[in-house]
Amino acid sequence: DVNVLLERERTEGSSSSPSRDDDSTLQNPGTNSTAAPTSLEKVAPLTDWLIIRPLQGRSKSSGLCFGDGKSRIDYILVYRKSSSQSEKREVFERNIRAEGLHMEKEASLTNSDVIFLKVHAPWDVLCRYAELMNIRMPFRRKIFYMHRRHKFMSRMEKRINKFRGWLPRKPMKFDNDRLPDLEENESFTAPFSRSRIHHFIIHNKDTFFNNATRSRIVHHILQRVKYEEGKNKMGLNRLLSNNSYEAAFPLHEGSYHSKNPIRTHGAENHRHLLYECWAWWGVWYKYQPLDLIRRYFGEKIGLYFAWLGWYTGMLFPAALVGLLVFLYGIFTLEHCQVSKEICQSTEVIMCPICDQYCPYLRLSDSCIYAKVTHLFDNGATVFFAVFMAVWATVFLEFWKRRRAVLAYDWDLIDWEEEEDEIRPQFEAKYSKKERMNPISGKPEPYQAFTDKYSRLIVSASGIFFMILVVIAAVFGIVIYRVITVSTFAAFGWALIRNNSQVATTGTAVCINFCIIMLLNVVSPEQPRTESEWENSFTLKMFLFQFVNLNSSTFYIAFFLGRFTGRPGAYLRLINRWKLEECHPSGCLIDLCMQMGIIMVLKQTWNNFMELGYPLIQNWWTRRKLRREHGRNAKAGFPQWERDYNLQPMNAYGLFDEYLEMILQFGFTTIFVAAFPLAPLLALLNNIIEIRLDAYKFVTQWRRPLPSQAKDIGIWYGILEGIGILSVITNAFVIAVTSDFIPRLVYAYKYGPCAGQGRAGQGCMMGYVNASLSVFRVADFERTSEPRTNGSELFGEAVQYCRYRDYREPPDSAEPYSYTLQFWHVLAARLAFIIVFEHMVFAIKTLIAYLIPDLPKDLRDRMRREKYLIQEMMYEAELERLQKEKNEKKKKTDRTHHKEWP
Repeated sequence: DVNVLLERERTEGSSSSPSRDDDSTLQNPGTNSTAAPTSLEKVAPLTDWLIIRPLQGRSKSSGLCFGDGKSRIDYILVYRKSSSQSEKREVFERNIRAEGLHMEKEASLTNSDVIFLKVHAPWDVLCRYAELMNIRMPFRRKIFYMHRRHKFMSRMEKRINKFRGWLPRKPMKFDNDRLPDLEENESFTAPFSRSRIHHFIIHNKDTFFNNATRSRIVHHILQRVKYEEGKNKMGLNRLLSNNSYEAAFPLHEGSYHSKNPIRTHGAENHRHLLYECWAWWGVWYKYQPLDLIRRYFGEKIGLYFAWLGWYTGMLFPAALVGLLVFLYGIFTLEHCQVSKEICQSTEVIMCPICDQYCPYLRLSDSCIYAKVTHLFDNGATVFFAVFMAVWATVFLEFWKRRRAVLAYDWDLIDWEEEEDEIRPQFEAKYSKKERMNPISGKPEPYQAFTDKYSRLIVSASGIFFMILVVIAAVFGIVIYRVITVSTFAAFGWALIRNNSQVATTGTAVCINFCIIMLLNVVSPEQPRTESEWENSFTLKMFLFQFVNLNSSTFYIAFFLGRFTGRPGAYLRLINRWKLEECHPSGCLIDLCMQMGIIMVLKQTWNNFMELGYPLIQNWWTRRKLRREHGRNAKAGFPQWERDYNLQPMNAYGLFDEYLEMILQFGFTTIFVAAFPLAPLLALLNNIIEIRLDAYKFVTQWRRPLPSQAKDIGIWYGILEGIGILSVITNAFVIAVTSDFIPRLVYAYKYGPCAGQGRAGQGCMMGYVNASLSVFRVADFERTSEPRTNGSELFGEAVQYCRYRDYREPPDSAEPYSYTLQFWHVLAARLAFIIVFEHMVFAIKTLIAYLIPDLPKDLRDRMRREKYLIQEMMYEAELERLQKEKNEKKKKTDRTHHKEWP
């Protein structure tokens, strides 16, 4: 037996009946369950108490309605009887009843200390607050019209449509009979008004407001109900923060599983439909049902998935071009003169890359690395960098157009964000100081000017300190690379010893990844409202995460091997460790390894944590329930019990989801010139990411509160900033990190084709020898001198070795000074950066100007809809006035006939 507490505080409820508002593919969402005892007493066992009765021949999911089986549950509050905040809850619940909401309490079937408070909003409450919240509701079916077309265009369109009829059906689209016809998307809408209620399409009062709207209205009420008498303390968020309530959430619409196939029996509910058409892995190639996502989860989450889908779709051309650039490097590898010369340079002896333990090497030993470098650093690299800069602009501009279409379809064009709620932390900190709000006319907590900006300074200082910690971590990685390259060079295993620099880079990247995942940030700032907090938190966290993720990549791209000095005059850290040099084949191979390893590891880890953590938590909860109540106990739980056992959505909402994708966007664009496969890796990850997030939202998380938003917020500005930064970084990567500019200078100025105005592969003959300087071994510093003289490898002691630089030979008038070629290369690099940036920024500005933010057909539809709405409202008002006039006339006539002549 179990103890069940049922406190019936509702006296009446609205009846439920089938209506046209219910989708034809869905079952009726109501449930039937037996009435429970009205006080704390012994009842029958669990399996006897919960009875699911069949309705219209189909089984119903339990727990979506009150005990009467009619009043729909719009919100669930959870608290513990042992909590010490009972007085606040009593006042809060008394005020809830005063607002007209109905409530019903019931104890948990697994823990008698846990109490569920079920909340239902009747029709009159929904109408009153829908009017206050300006919720738009359908009032007339939309009238579609076609633009006038020329006869030629009409004939062409008919032929194209006829040709399309011969082609197979688009595999990425769902059949029309699989998705419900969401009526509100096919109707004109207007802010709800009780005085004009006769204008709206109301087939059934119980289904006129859908579940998401009902939950949003109830949450709006709960946020404005007081919990302490005589004080300006109100809102559910504050009660959640002080542990008066343990959880608050709207219910899922039933189970996402069904014994019957959806094709033959239809969907059980919208959650089941979302699982089959969106969250199931078998539909990974299908378009997302955005209208259904918006209906179930709200516009804010719908916009996130719309943006993620748009970003993933736009990655297809970027991934294709990046793959073609990589394949171009493979196909031209055998014709690359530079790689050939490096592989054939068996007599060229390179200077050691570290102190003492590193031996002399033949240049031909780096043959494989030279070939790999050519795959990423070839003639198509510059084109790809320009393409990605333009792609980023096109992506953002067309997203603005896509967002405008969604905002129109979802009635968000004229939507303005409501006045923000004061955060509980802010109220707790400044409840003693109050001032009158000039808008609402109510007293509210007030933060003094000096306190606000002092906290802002402290917060900024905290972020600056954490960035310094990141830089210190990067400095530690640099020291690790400097030390371990000598350690690996003296390693006993020949494979590690011969590839000491690659082993150093690989282990350093893995250690760097671990540091990236461990570092976090603490914010001491206290913003006043939720939107202020969200924007402030987003900006600070993104700044820190961006620096944390990309600082080591910036070091490898622009600092590695740039300030090492030369043999015989190395620059050292703390006068001890020689700075790390680039590989004989160049520094780009290190940057490619850094980006490839970090991108793969981070995306794999994020995907595991996103789905793995809630899966493990929910599995552990189910395991405990099976041990305590039997294997099939969960099947008899009401819906609120099932949802309570799921994981809540994280406290930061969609922040983690956006942050992951925005950081990926930065990796895809900022250093894409060094790693053309980045868009392909991002595309493969995002195809999985969409279904991971969908599965998590539908099956592993409690249903989040549906909320509205008209765009992606501050993230769009961050995307624009990343697009600008990507142009600058790619210009520097091509000019500084790769060998594109030195090769170009050699081909036009110093090679066999100098002065001829061409730069083919034949013009690169002798480039390797021209890019290497000569060093006399006798000039080595004592701390740098190798332990062996090279006789065991080359048969005789090495007298001269080569290194990557443009310096005079040791026997010249000015030994080891820079040559004229060095200054030519430096000037060419600076000129390329200036020309590249100005050209790309000009192209980006032109594209942004040519692409309007609002599609022309959408602008015409909006104007026509505005005109039609005004006409409809005018005609409806005339019809109402005429009807009232006729009724008044009939009443006057009846009164006149009753009078004596």
